[in-house]
Amino acid sequence: MINRRLGVLALVLAIASCGGQNFSAPSDLENACAIVDERPQYYNAMRRAETRWGVPVAVQMATIHQESKFIGDARTPFRYVLGVIPMGRQSSAYGYAQALDATWDEYRDQADNRNARRDRIADATDFMGWYMNKSRERNGIALNDARNQYLAYHEGHTGFARGSHREKPWLMNVSSRVADRAVLYQAQLISCRRA
Repeated sequence: MINRRLGVLALVLAIASCGGQNFSAPSDLENACAIVDERPQYYNAMRRAETRWGVPVAVQMATIHQESKFIGDARTPFRYVLGVIPMGRQSSAYGYAQALDATWDEYRDQADNRNARRDRIADATDFMGWYMNKSRERNGIALNDARNQYLAYHEGHTGFARGSHREKPWLMNVSSRVADRAVLYQAQLISCRRA
């Protein structure tokens, strides 16, 4: 009887451990040290991406904050017809990095990461490093230039090169906030000896 109960308990625990992942945001998004203390796997993933691609942790963190607020299964809102009939999502953006389907597929091919998932922080940060490195190669944007890296991230490499962002004052404001957050996060990471 005890062996049977232990077997059932082991089965329940095994099923529970395979269940859903924690996609919720860290509790204090304003403090980089609090984020990395609460979710050390985020910091480890960003450090690996920084080592591989050269994109500073603070730039990655500020971009993820803007794109998904560190919510692993973030999606764009639904579009509605007549205000009530759902007609699908605004785009295919998904995950921490809000990568679009086609761009994600390009990354998986070019970075030789076929099993990458957008809702896994290590893959999302590697994607972000890959993409921002491409922005440096194609558009000459320094890897620590959070403002212009974000503009290229949002508009795409071709859109950035055409200057499409200049016609969007709201986006210019968002990119400035991303840059300010990267500076704040960098100072915080230095203060807790993570930079």
